[in-house]
Amino acid sequence: MATTKSAAPVSAQRTGSDLTELSSGGDEKGLQERGGGTFRVPAERGRTSIANSVVEKIAGMAAREVLGVHDFGGSLARSLGAMRDRVPGGRPNVTRGVKVEVGERQTAVDLELVVEYGVAITEVSADVRENVVSAVERMTGLEVVEVNVSIVDVHLPNEEDDAPSEGRVQ
Repeated sequence: MATTKSAAPVSAQRTGSDLTELSSGGDEKGLQERGGGTFRVPAERGRTSIANSVVEKIAGMAAREVLGVHDFGGSLARSLGAMRDRVPGGRPNVTRGVKVEVGERQTAVDLELVVEYGVAITEVSADVRENVVSAVERMTGLEVVEVNVSIVDVHLPNEEDDAPSEGRVQ
C-alpha cells in the first residue's frame, strides 16, 4: 500500500487575497508567511484561562519569600490552618489569607499578613507588592492592577506558633 503526502486542509490555507482582505480591515497579528501562504500562529488558535486558585497560589508563594512575613490570614484562619497542618497527610495551605479576582487580562490581589516584630511594615508591604506583581505577571501574563496588603497581626519573638498546649494528663 503506497502512502501519499496530503496537503493541508483548505480551511488552514491562506492565499495572498486573504492577506489583502485582512490588511484592508482585519487584524494581521498572529499571521505568518509559510510555503506560499499565510497561516495563523498556533498559539493564537485558542484561549487560555487561569483559575483564581492558580493566581492565589502564585501570589501566596511570592509573598512568603519576603523577609519579615511570618504568616497569612487572621487569627481564626491561622488556628484552623495549624490544626489542618497537623493532620497526617495534610499539606500547608499557601492560599490562606490570599484572595484574588481574575479577569481575562488583569488580576487584583488582596493579602492578609502577619509580620515579624521589629520590621518596617511599609517596607515589607512594598517588597511583598513588588514580589507578587513580578511573579504573577511573569508566570501568568496577566496584568496585576493592584495588590492590597492588610497587616492583621504582629508575631512577637516569644510567641509560640499555635503550638498545642500541654495538658495535665498525658
